Amino acid sequence: MPRVKIELPDVFLYETEIKVRISDINYGGHLGNDSVLSMIHESRYRFFNSFGYKDELSIDGCGTIQADVAIAYKGEAFHGDLIKVEIAVAEISKKSFELVYRLSCGTKEIARAKTGITMFDYKENKVVNIPSPFLSKIQA
Repeated sequence: MPRVKIELPDVFLYETEIKVRISDINYGGHLGNDSVLSMIHESRYRFFNSFGYKDELSIDGCGTIQADVAIAYKGEAFHGDLIKVEIAVAEISKKSFELVYRLSCGTKEIARAKTGITMFDYKENKVVNIPSPFLSKIQA
C-alpha cells in the first residue's frame, strides 16, 4: 500500500502551540495517532477563533463538517514537548476547502495532515456555499 503524501504549501496563515500531555502518550511511549487528530482539531478551532468566530458552528450563519482527514506521521513527540501547529488553506471550492497542517517540535517535523472541510447549514441539514465574509478571510 502506498504511503499518504501531503504536500506542504509555501505559506501558512496561522500557527499555534500545543503541549503534549501525558494522556497523549500511547503504549509505545510517544505521541499517539489519536492525539495528533485531536491536536489538529484544537488547532482548527483556534484558527477559526483567530478570525473572530466563537466555534466551528457559528461561521457567518453556518457551520462546518470535517468530511475527511489524512495524516502522514514523520517523527515522534514525547510528554512535555511543545508542538507547533501551522495551518494553511488549499483547494477552495464553492462549498468546501482543505486545511493543511504541519506539526513540528523544534526543527523536527512530527506530522503533516489535511482535512476536507464542508460548509453546512445545521438547521436545514444541507451543504451550503462558503459565506463570502469567511471566504475572504481564508483566501488572504
